[in-house]
Amino acid sequence: MEAEGLRGRVDGAIGAFLSEQARVLADVDDDCAPLVGYVADLMSGGKRLRAAFCYWGRRAAGAADEPAAVTVAAALEFLQAAALIHDDVMDGSDLRRGAPAMHRRFGTLHRGSRWAGDADHFGISAAVLAGDLCLLWSDELYAGSGLPPVALGRGRAIFNRMRTQLMGGQYLDLLDQASAGRRQPGALDRARRVMHYKSAKYTVEHPLLLGGRLAGADDDLLASYSAFGLSLGEAFQLRDDVLGVFGDSGRTGKPAGDDLREGKRTVLVALAFEQATAVQEGILTSLLGDRALDSAGVGALREIIVDTGALTRVEVMIGELLEQSLAALDRADLDEPGRSVLHALAEAATDRSS
Repeated sequence: MEAEGLRGRVDGAIGAFLSEQARVLADVDDDCAPLVGYVADLMSGGKRLRAAFCYWGRRAAGAADEPAAVTVAAALEFLQAAALIHDDVMDGSDLRRGAPAMHRRFGTLHRGSRWAGDADHFGISAAVLAGDLCLLWSDELYAGSGLPPVALGRGRAIFNRMRTQLMGGQYLDLLDQASAGRRQPGALDRARRVMHYKSAKYTVEHPLLLGGRLAGADDDLLASYSAFGLSLGEAFQLRDDVLGVFGDSGRTGKPAGDDLREGKRTVLVALAFEQATAVQEGILTSLLGDRALDSAGVGALREIIVDTGALTRVEVMIGELLEQSLAALDRADLDEPGRSVLHALAEAATDRSS
């Protein structure tokens, strides 16, 4: 992420854009300030992976460095912010990146101001608006990036598809949480489908394809990007699933075992159900998705995930997917330093603690 100062440049594009939006909303009323301020706080963190894959996908396809390309890449960070804000509302999460989730912040604002009505409802409603603003801003930043209209036109179809399929994957995730406490036929395939659309395509493949199309890449290179991006995106999400159960809350920014409380039907959980004994299945069924799950309950579920071999199988899958993605990258005809940076990004995306 530090190659050619990309992280700082993306941060600068985000900051400049948010400053302008603060002025736009100030015309409405000064009371709108938290909509921008809280979003700015959220966006001050994050790995900037989507921006990086877009930018370096464009560079590796032969395009030159220019500020407008950084601005387009920054647009993906607003899409990510929207997804995080709405995801936390749907999951009822308390924390994001070590700070209160957006709906919790607005709820606290309501209570502290002693306003009328229900503070939690206000918090959720305001967070929905903040997420919607981020979706609007992602499009505005893309269209106004300064890249030639011809290039933006080449990328528009994938930019639109990325956003629509992300929402479809999120909806599948929401559906599956409603049946989290039961063994289901085809649960592993379903978990991989959710992972495919909610994370794998949107985190790596689509940003890469967007960068490639902005650069005018041919079909062969775009196919290589898909092969690289899909495998890597799945490996990235599998690592995220492991961290959601076994990660250090000080590093992940979310309470330990939160994915278990939320009843997320991840590949890790699907594999545990697949290999569970009757007794283990009973424990999984009774505890998974329990919002009041304590540390002992988290420990019991972790033990089952380890004992069924689910954790080991996921670690093997991560290694195999990374190997597949790097092989696809090695076969592609790419410019330097793009190839080297994409290789390093792949390693960083799968070998991480947060």
